[in-house]
Amino acid sequence: MALPELRLTSDDRTTLEGLTARADALVARALDWCAIQSGSRNIAGLAEQRAALTGTLARLPGETTQVALGPASEVAPDGTTRAQPQTEALKLTVRPDAPVQVVLTGHFDTVFPADTGFTTVKTRPDGALHGPGIADMKGGISVMLGALEAFETHPLAARVGYRVLLSPDEEIGSPGSAPLLAEIARGAHIGMTYEPCMPDGALAGARKGSGNFHIAVRGKAAHAGRDFASGRNAVAGAAVLAASLAGLNGQREGVTVNIGRIDGGGPLNVVPDSAVLRFNIRVPDAEAADWCLARIDAAMAEVAVTGLALHRHGGFTRPPKPMTEAQTRLFGALRGVGALLGQDIVWRPSGGVCEGNNLFAAGLPNIDTLGVRGGDIHSEDEYAWPESFAERARLSALLLMKIASGGVDAPAIRAAMV
Repeated sequence: MALPELRLTSDDRTTLEGLTARADALVARALDWCAIQSGSRNIAGLAEQRAALTGTLARLPGETTQVALGPASEVAPDGTTRAQPQTEALKLTVRPDAPVQVVLTGHFDTVFPADTGFTTVKTRPDGALHGPGIADMKGGISVMLGALEAFETHPLAARVGYRVLLSPDEEIGSPGSAPLLAEIARGAHIGMTYEPCMPDGALAGARKGSGNFHIAVRGKAAHAGRDFASGRNAVAGAAVLAASLAGLNGQREGVTVNIGRIDGGGPLNVVPDSAVLRFNIRVPDAEAADWCLARIDAAMAEVAVTGLALHRHGGFTRPPKPMTEAQTRLFGALRGVGALLGQDIVWRPSGGVCEGNNLFAAGLPNIDTLGVRGGDIHSEDEYAWPESFAERARLSALLLMKIASGGVDAPAIRAAMV
């Protein structure tokens, strides 16, 4: 597809120069945020991070509000369900009556629990920043807000309105913020999300869908020596089910099943009466998701005939995100913007999922890897390249400028969504 016919104006250059001058500040505030431990279950740490972000959002025009998440539940190790502790998201609304509307999303939770020993950012010998959340995605949030701060200095900024949603539960599948993502997508033309891009700068194009599942298994306790035959071993049942589901790998193109954990059991002389099997499934399309659900039900039925009771929780919460016509147009427009900056924009499929899946499911074309260049996320080797903060912020800022000028026709891209 031909690149959009775009050019840099003197106003664009001035705005970009101002952003470049703030490169060190973009990195510095991300380092401050990374010092706050904000794992998805760390309610106190999330509240502290939210307060820090509120102060930064106040530098932008519009109204910032705290938004309660929708209800969410979790399956405890004993198989019972309980309310999942949650904290509020942050929403910034700027110029809601502008003719073109953009949605920008990010998350301030990390995968690292409160008792982690991975708490500080250090500079590696090769110059990369190594620390918790520096790529995923406190660095990305700094890039997003840096782009918006720069965009607000541009003479055409008034032509674009935007809504920012910063959520506290993305790393656990957005159970509470999913309704907010669907709501914020309505009425918008373009979505921009700030997961890290690939280490080489490539974006995630098509994404698989994802589902997290928890199957509670109930059996009957018994003495393992005196009365073994009357027992119904829930842990053994969960293990058989896990093996059956793991066997789905390789049976259908693009489907992967990852057995993550089995909870249950106790003293070795007691037949355990409860267990919970937890697993994740990735699928390329809705038909594959239906196929998986049918196979799960069949596997559960086979285990149930041994006298065990099984109950399935969870499901597919991140629908697949294919490269549709609208997505292709949006990525092509970004490639044209990147060319003006000397950035070669490429993309490739990803098995990962994020809020971009939710926005797409709500009908909003979006690019969801506009954050920093980095890698090894979800591990204690996580890193980001410091020079990528300003680099990626310039890309987003210029995209917003071209949306404002009409060089990137956001309404037409949205209209191509079917």
